[in-house]
Amino acid sequence: MSVVSSGKIIFCEGKDASLDYQLLSKIIADMPGFNTIVPGGGKFNFSPFSQGYFARYETIDEPSYIFFRDRDFDVQPTSNIQLLPFGNSKSTILSYRACIENYLLDANLIHNYWLEKFQERQENPASKWGHGDSPGIDIISEWIQNSAKSLKDYQSVRWVLGDLTNMGAARRQLKTTWTGGSGQLPNSLTLQDCRESALQLISEFWQDINTITPEEFENRLNLYHQQFDQEEFWTEKQYLIWFHGKDIQKEMQRQQNNYISLKKEFFKWAIQNLDINQHPDLIELRERIQNR
Repeated sequence: MSVVSSGKIIFCEGKDASLDYQLLSKIIADMPGFNTIVPGGGKFNFSPFSQGYFARYETIDEPSYIFFRDRDFDVQPTSNIQLLPFGNSKSTILSYRACIENYLLDANLIHNYWLEKFQERQENPASKWGHGDSPGIDIISEWIQNSAKSLKDYQSVRWVLGDLTNMGAARRQLKTTWTGGSGQLPNSLTLQDCRESALQLISEFWQDINTITPEEFENRLNLYHQQFDQEEFWTEKQYLIWFHGKDIQKEMQRQQNNYISLKKEFFKWAIQNLDINQHPDLIELRERIQNR
C-alpha cells in the first residue's frame, strides 16, 4: 500500500481537462511544496470518491486536503467577496462566482483574445481565423450584459429551484433546470414558460415527497425577480456573480452567432491570462492552499 505524503491535496470537479483543474494548476504553479490536484468527477460523488482515493494509501498523518468546486445555485453569494463554505464541511469550499466561466466572461479578456487572434491572422495569411478585428470592449460589454438580461427570468427560476433543492429530502432529486444542465438553455426564456416548466418539475417531485409546494416556489420567485430588477444589479454587474456562466456563454453565442466562439480555445487562453489578483476569493484560495 502506498503512503500519502504530507503535501496538500486539492480535489476539484470534472477531469484533468476541466476549467477547475486548469485554474487550480495556474494558482499553484509557483507555489512551493508538494501539491497534488485530483479531479474527482461530479460534486455529488465527492464523498465516496475521496474515501476511495484515501483507502488506497497508508497515511502517516491525517491527510490535508481541500475540495474546491463551483458554487452553482447551492449557496447565495455574500456581500463580501470570499470563498464560501458548504454545509458543515471544513474542507469543501465554493467559488464566489457561480462557476469558473464567470471569471472568464470578461470584456477585457474577450477583447484581448480577439485582438491577438486577429493580429496573428494579419501576420500569417495561412491562419484559419475567420473573424475580423475585435468590435471593442464597450460592444463586448453590451454583448455580455444583453445576454444576461435575456436570462433574468430563467436565472430567477433556477435560483428558486436551487433553494428548494437544498431543502433536506429534495437534495439530489430535484434539479435546478429541466434542460439537462447548465449551458443547455430552454427554447423559451420567458418568465411564463420558465415558471411552467419549473412548476411541472415541482409537481412531479411533490407527489413523491410532499414537502415542496407551488406556493413556496411563487413566493421565492417574486423575491428573486425583484432583486434581479434592481438597477444596481446591472450597473454593478452583479449578474456575473449570480447568473451561471455556462448559461451566459450559451446565450451570448445564441445572440451573436457570427462572433467568436467562447468555449474551448478561448477559455483555455483566458485561464492563462486571468489576473487572479483582481479576484479576492481566488487570492484567498491561493492562501488557503499555501497555509493548509
